[in-house]
Amino acid sequence: MRLIHNMSTITEYPTQEYTAPNRTIKIAVIGGSGVGKTALVVRFLTKRFIGDYERNAGNLYSREVQVDGDQVTIQVQDTPGVELTDNGMSLPEHVSCSVQWADAVVLVFSVTDRHSFDLICHLHQLVQRAGGANPPPVILLANKADLLHLRRVEAQQGPLLATTLGCSFYEVSASEDYNQVHGAFHRLCCQLAKQPAPVSTPTSNPASAPSEKKRSPLIPRPKSPNMQDLKRRFKQALSAKVRTVTSV
Repeated sequence: MRLIHNMSTITEYPTQEYTAPNRTIKIAVIGGSGVGKTALVVRFLTKRFIGDYERNAGNLYSREVQVDGDQVTIQVQDTPGVELTDNGMSLPEHVSCSVQWADAVVLVFSVTDRHSFDLICHLHQLVQRAGGANPPPVILLANKADLLHLRRVEAQQGPLLATTLGCSFYEVSASEDYNQVHGAFHRLCCQLAKQPAPVSTPTSNPASAPSEKKRSPLIPRPKSPNMQDLKRRFKQALSAKVRTVTSV
């Protein structure tokens, strides 16, 4: 029960009760399918790791935290996986909208998946185009660093690519080390918190935040998570662990 209770720290603001916080930091997490985007987001916001996630449809997670002594709301937009096909990059519309909505973007690849690494340059170009004259800051995150026997991307290739793209690089393991994941996201949040807050007008729901950057009103709002579905996944994972212990 404690595991499920802690998951409630990832919340969706009720439309009628929402009161604008002092500052909102919006982060979009983008990458190929199966690289661990949802695991990274949940690990950062709850310290928990659940190894099995259903394919996400693009959920918006939110949590209030302290950043450099100031109370801020961090909104993290998880996005569907991007694929590179013979006809070009298969990009869900929700991903493009999330880039335009975000204050910063986290590009994720898995060190066990060379294909996901090859996607990064294409995704970075997307971020630059979507941001126009003022593209959002980007960090590059290599996940699954613990799976050394499955590594398909050499350790030096991530930092070299980050240098080429002009962004920070972190190699982490969502399953093994919370501090690595927290450190990468926290540094990004601190960087954003030091920047002047965008001029905005209060809205009934922070998911309508694209208007804060005077984006096109046609951009759909990011989806908020189905909390019952998230709790169900936690309960299933917890039950599986109990069955494993019992069988031993």
